Amino acid sequence: MPLPRLGTRSVRFRATGVLLFVLALAVGGTLLGFSLGGGHRPRSAGPVTVEVSPSHCGRGWTRPAPGVQTFDLHNASDGAAEVYLEDPGNQVVYGEVEGIGPGTTRQLTVRLGQGTYAFKCVPDDADAVTGPTVHVTSGRRGPGAAPVTEHDLIPPALAYQKWVGGGLDEVVRLTAELRRAVDRGDLAGARAAWLPAHLEYERLGAAYDAFGDADGQINGTDAGLPDGVGDKGFTGFHRIEYGLWHGQSADRLRAPAAALVKAVTGLRDSWSQSRMDPAQLGLRAHEILENTVQFELTGRTDYGSGSNLATARANLDGTREVLSRLRPLLTTRYADLSGLDEDLGSAQHTLDGFRHGEGWTALSALPRDRRERVDSVFGDLVERLASVATLCDPRRTA
Repeated sequence: MPLPRLGTRSVRFRATGVLLFVLALAVGGTLLGFSLGGGHRPRSAGPVTVEVSPSHCGRGWTRPAPGVQTFDLHNASDGAAEVYLEDPGNQVVYGEVEGIGPGTTRQLTVRLGQGTYAFKCVPDDADAVTGPTVHVTSGRRGPGAAPVTEHDLIPPALAYQKWVGGGLDEVVRLTAELRRAVDRGDLAGARAAWLPAHLEYERLGAAYDAFGDADGQINGTDAGLPDGVGDKGFTGFHRIEYGLWHGQSADRLRAPAAALVKAVTGLRDSWSQSRMDPAQLGLRAHEILENTVQFELTGRTDYGSGSNLATARANLDGTREVLSRLRPLLTTRYADLSGLDEDLGSAQHTLDGFRHGEGWTALSALPRDRRERVDSVFGDLVERLASVATLCDPRRTA
């Protein structure tokens, strides 16, 4: 079995306005109306062209003034680069543009206030270069956040990886119980054992290929399979779920149950050899519940058990685990961390209202207004978690 790998989707938002919008939400700033072009804003003197290159980074900004300022960042070098506008003293970032190609120009709009600023040019294949320092003598500056480095993320990533390893031990134990129930022909017992095993796996945050090819064997759906639920490639938890809730015999489920135990055991045994990319940890905090909204709250992964809301609750637990490792970094960077905690609590309270002993209300049984409420709560939460992903995206400081 291939070693587990984490996804490599880019965390940053390519459109500058969107990135700054997320940054403004994260640090509790007032940049929102200025980066997206809406609302009233003070007049600026027009765009200032600033050079992006190793030899003349920041050249062109000679008349700093308070208020909203738009910069045309022109890459005069022969390679791609990203640019930060930062305080050179403490490296707090007030704006950034990623992926400026050679010979191209991208805009950056920020609010400048009293303080010290400099552009930092970060070529793809060379050391970072900091341009001239400029001083703004008045006004209220926009939001900023201290950069997170890959070194900062190593301890929380190691702690999270260890936690996942412990969780996989429990998944193996619970899937073995499920298999034993199937093997003895106890389908009622198998249905009772299926949900705890599946939820334990879902708590581990296996979003966007976090477990590589193993996730498809363990938790794949019939999407894209030519024969749908009857396809031989339909395996894992959802294959067993379909059989248990669609009247299939224990004989038909013994092979899928054995294959599931083999797959989760293989994943558990190989996990200690994996090397989690620390840069992906902040992304994981956002993607777990983004996955929930896309698949669980639409009912796309229900194969008969009606357990989507229970799965969403497990995904919420998994998100909390990631955030608990990132909290020391977020405490000094995310001004509205308390608001995120409130949204997490609201989501948990909402979902817990659908639990009845060991059972859960099926998503399809929710009245329209309650389903819209769930969608709204999770939509707000995913938006806040996008800020976590942005703030915890590691930035080069040299």
